[in-house]
Amino acid sequence: MRVPLSWLREYVDVAADATPDDVLAALVRVGFEEEDVHRFEISGPVVVGQVLSFDEEPQSNGKTIRWCQVDVGEAEPRGIVCGAHNFAVGDKVVVTLPGAVLPGPFPIAARKTYGHVSDGMIASARELGLGDEHNGILILSELGVDAPVGTDAIGLLGLDDVAVEINVTPDRGYAFSLRGVAREYAHATGAAFRDPAERDFAELQPGSGHATVVDDRAPIRGRVGASEFVTRVVRDVDPSRPTPPWMIARLALAGMRSLGVLIDITNYVMLELGNPIHGYDLDKLRGDITVRRAQPGEKLTTLDGQERTLHGEDLLITDESGPIGLAGVMGGGTTEMGDTTRNVLIEAATFDPTTIARTARRHKLPSEASKRFERGVDPLIPFVAARRVADLMVELAGGTLTDEGGALFAEVVVEGIDLPAGFVPGLIGVAYSDDEIVGALETIGAEVTATDTGWQVIPPTWRPDLTDKWTLAEEVARIHGLDRIGSVLPTPPSGRGYTPLQRGRRRVLNALAAGGFVETPSFPFTTQEQNDLHGSADGSRIAGVRLANPLDGQAPYLRRSLVPGLLQTAHRNISRGLTDLAIFEAGAVFLPVDGVTYGTDAVPPLGERPSDETLAALNASIPPQARHLAVLLTGNVSPRQPGRPAEAAGIADGLDAVRLIAVAAGVEIEVAQGRREALHPGRTGVLTVRGEEVGYVGELHPQVAADADLPGRAVVLEIDLDRVLSLTGERIVAASLSTFPAATQDVSLVVPVETPAAHVRAALAEGAGTLLESLRLVDDYRGEGVGEGEKSLTFALRFRADDRTLTAAEATEAKLAGVRVAAERFGATIRD
Repeated sequence: MRVPLSWLREYVDVAADATPDDVLAALVRVGFEEEDVHRFEISGPVVVGQVLSFDEEPQSNGKTIRWCQVDVGEAEPRGIVCGAHNFAVGDKVVVTLPGAVLPGPFPIAARKTYGHVSDGMIASARELGLGDEHNGILILSELGVDAPVGTDAIGLLGLDDVAVEINVTPDRGYAFSLRGVAREYAHATGAAFRDPAERDFAELQPGSGHATVVDDRAPIRGRVGASEFVTRVVRDVDPSRPTPPWMIARLALAGMRSLGVLIDITNYVMLELGNPIHGYDLDKLRGDITVRRAQPGEKLTTLDGQERTLHGEDLLITDESGPIGLAGVMGGGTTEMGDTTRNVLIEAATFDPTTIARTARRHKLPSEASKRFERGVDPLIPFVAARRVADLMVELAGGTLTDEGGALFAEVVVEGIDLPAGFVPGLIGVAYSDDEIVGALETIGAEVTATDTGWQVIPPTWRPDLTDKWTLAEEVARIHGLDRIGSVLPTPPSGRGYTPLQRGRRRVLNALAAGGFVETPSFPFTTQEQNDLHGSADGSRIAGVRLANPLDGQAPYLRRSLVPGLLQTAHRNISRGLTDLAIFEAGAVFLPVDGVTYGTDAVPPLGERPSDETLAALNASIPPQARHLAVLLTGNVSPRQPGRPAEAAGIADGLDAVRLIAVAAGVEIEVAQGRREALHPGRTGVLTVRGEEVGYVGELHPQVAADADLPGRAVVLEIDLDRVLSLTGERIVAASLSTFPAATQDVSLVVPVETPAAHVRAALAEGAGTLLESLRLVDDYRGEGVGEGEKSLTFALRFRADDRTLTAAEATEAKLAGVRVAAERFGATIRD
């Protein structure tokens, strides 16, 4: 909200020497956020001049200029070249003299042009920042302004005014008016406030002859679309009359351009009182006004020239011809006020905030009117606003106020709020006295009545945001200053913090980041083809969850795997020259259950908490969401260096990432030969924890990598992170370090080629017993010396005891015990 200070001073006593920063500081004290300060970017000398004479001089370019002699209050007239032709000798104009600076910035200097030295410039309205009119210069008599030659035109036209801008939060719609901001400034400073809405009730009585009917067949939350609707009629207006400069200047500083005196008046009163006003050309109306919901198939052309197809919830202003306005949002073009308007019907109303908000969003048509109605306007203000507009049309447009009009209004009932004694100090943490609490609430306009347990508070009609004791407590704190609230760091209760699952996630992700991987979150949307390829082991078609209103029509499904997102990220980075990538993502995947339909067409009611049954139905409409972790490596894991070639990423690097995750998660992840449709058939591993499959690792199939525009190899792994963390078992305890030496031995076992090395390793470890400290596969040989259909697996074993130095015989016995288990299970034999 932009607030011109000259306008603010009409309703509250702002100190004469108060700067814009002082005003902003005062408004910040009562809870507003300061945004900016706005001024007319103009500096003098800019004076009133009078045209003494001019000569028409045609130019070779076909343009005719005027060489003018202009009296600016100096001893001699000034010669000024002007290209406009809408003035005559004797007219008083605005002259910008050398040294002046106009908006742009555009400095003025004496310069030679068209064969003359132009000693200044005769300005138009647009050049002065007063509007968009640029067809001719500004003639003061057309604005109804007269002043002696040489008078400072900046002050005369209100160009010396300044506006402060504040951010108005959604709950404080009353501050979208000078009336509301002036009241808040008075709260902050204690300055005297003069309410522009205080008028003699007799002046506000509506006329008759223009009936209004509200026919609301679809009220929202039991509230009809319009609760007040006031009309007044002003006849014999002259729309060609100029808008006074002070009004143009104030509207411009408030962010609105001048559109003619009749529309300017309605905008001015809206800014002044906070109630949007609409004016109709009375001669274009057909019969009485009906406020109703739209019928199926109805259309309306709004003032912006757009034809809009209406929705059944849209609230309309209609006459016998049909819709003439979108209530509370924008009027229609058929009854628009214009240059031929002679008689005006003024409308001031109170509309249901929810209805207006939905209509404005449905038609993507935010307006100054809807911004105020959707936040709630004072239901007692329409009578005042309608009369204020009528008075200004009489004063500025030469109209005549008649007894015609009409009114439809409902009784305004504001429910009282019980405020228990001691509640405000207990909530805010400040020892407010009873007098301070009552005084603050009465200051904002509330009626406070003492009760046995505290007070009953009736909020003012312009504060629909005050609905309970908590909002009242906030008002007390705001009025008495938020700086009274002490800065005390709360002590968290014991037992709070991250859950074990959350700690485990952070530990794994931090380990990957520390290991050189970069996290790259992506949107959870993909195609059915990508879900089939990466979301299942064999590439079979699996039902996915399709979005009803996807952000991207080419990716309408929720992902079953994180890999497609990593492939897109890798492609994007490679296309920009980043070819060596080690990236990961942790996020939800969506795994629907066969036979279950997800999603719902039921829209829960707005403005109230859904029932438990509705929430249960909504939760049932959401598919299971597992939290996965996926990694992708491509390019080189180590760059080329002197004496050392580059090392491309391969399956071994994927296995290293698996080990890194396993250590961080505190589990042992086993890898066995596997197969997936999207991966290389010979370089794919299935990941298991305690015999339960939790993911996979492998190199992308070359065709899949080519389809993703990835050059060379790409290694991916994906695990069910939450499932892995749930299998960690008991709390991890760091083992003590033995001071005794280790005994190392190797063993080579011949097994059938289809036997997974991980299974052989597990059998060795089981048989070797507690003396075994570590066990690693160091070689997988297939060739000469090994039978057809067999392979030789070489393991390095390390044994250590906590209480003694092991002998070679003890280490050998433990090794052979492991070999015996492997022989029983897989027919393993020691290779000669």
